[in-house]
Amino acid sequence: MMLKDIQSTGKKDTRSGFGDGIVEAARKNSNVVALTADLAGSLKLNQFMKEFPERFVQVGIAEANMMGIAAGLTIGGKIPFTTTFANFSTGRVYDQIRQSIAYSGKNVKICASHAGLTLGEDGATHQILEDIGMMKMLPGMTVIVPCDYNQTKLATMAVAEYQGPVYLRFGRPSWPIFTDPNQPFVIGKAQQFSEGTDVSIFACGHMVWKAIEAGKILEEKGISVELINIHTIKPLDTEAVLNSIRKTKCAVTVEEHNILGGLGDSIAQVAGRNFPVPIEYVGTNDTFGESGTPDELLVKYGLDTPNIVAAVEKVIKRK
Repeated sequence: MMLKDIQSTGKKDTRSGFGDGIVEAARKNSNVVALTADLAGSLKLNQFMKEFPERFVQVGIAEANMMGIAAGLTIGGKIPFTTTFANFSTGRVYDQIRQSIAYSGKNVKICASHAGLTLGEDGATHQILEDIGMMKMLPGMTVIVPCDYNQTKLATMAVAEYQGPVYLRFGRPSWPIFTDPNQPFVIGKAQQFSEGTDVSIFACGHMVWKAIEAGKILEEKGISVELINIHTIKPLDTEAVLNSIRKTKCAVTVEEHNILGGLGDSIAQVAGRNFPVPIEYVGTNDTFGESGTPDELLVKYGLDTPNIVAAVEKVIKRK
């Protein structure tokens, strides 16, 4: 498939994909439980609360307590989904996650909304850009960053059936929908959008759509792009990564996250150990965010379509 053939069928926030996905998961499995730290509306849990009030736990503004409760619920066979903003799902409660969940491999699903710059006007205190790095460092922690509403819904349903701790990252803004709602979501298996020979683009989350936009421009310039959605940062689909870079001999990574510790670092590690190639990194660079609209911030921090195009053209020259 050429990237020019991929079209948006509408727009919807990825957090709504989570909200709809957890309802479907709960209908299938009576052990699914939702916990929130005073953010049920923001995490789109209204339908879950309506259908399963006995399986909903409101802990108030007590995120650390929520993680401890979730860990305890797994001992009784429950499948707890904790829900709050990404910043509060990680930085505020890292000790509880490490000690009570990751260390003992508890089957807790940490569901983190409002991640990255596209949170927008709330600013740097809420825009976490280091959470992927924090979570992928924890032994046994699976890290998933779906790219649109459809994929977030499917990912949520998939993690309910997956044994072990999971960090599921999604966002606030309305975003293009472009994936097939009927395509199975396989944890740990990358999704290839196009085949190419000149460059490999590895993207995750909201940035997959930006990479598609850039890829269309590059195709018009005669550049053959292989675009791969790395929705599972850990465990990384190393086979897909290596198969691609062995063919294209260069890569660009695109993420709504600090390039230190994120997707780019994971790709570089695989390449460096197995098949070193030139790599360019599109993401924030050792900085905090600030207030602004999502579009303004993506442009300011270089996570926009023209910057991805420039990164591709630069890395091809380095081959």
